[in-house]
Amino acid sequence: MADLENEVQTKLTKGLLDYILVRYLNVRPMHGYELIFNIRKTFGVYFGPSIVYPLLATIEKRGYISSCWNMENGRPRKIYTLTPEGHNLIALSENKLDAFIQKLNTLSEEDCQSPQE
Repeated sequence: MADLENEVQTKLTKGLLDYILVRYLNVRPMHGYELIFNIRKTFGVYFGPSIVYPLLATIEKRGYISSCWNMENGRPRKIYTLTPEGHNLIALSENKLDAFIQKLNTLSEEDCQSPQE
């Protein structure tokens, strides 16, 4: 049963990873390793740099986050910050997720029809 739970948790987390990243950045600006660490701590799923950094680059290209280099502590780190467009994305995503879950919870015979041929 634990394997099934892990599989479901991983699939859901992977499917929502871009949304999860912007939600963390809604709390405060972070660098990539902080995001990786926090996702693993919160969701119990590890996504490495080869998954997270390209996704951050894509989200940044779309204008939902911005980044700048922080040279403090003797190590350069790219800090990601949510943009106003990112805030709009969160609001839209929350509305769509709520509607999606509501549809799942209220599926009926009417929603399970055979296609007309």
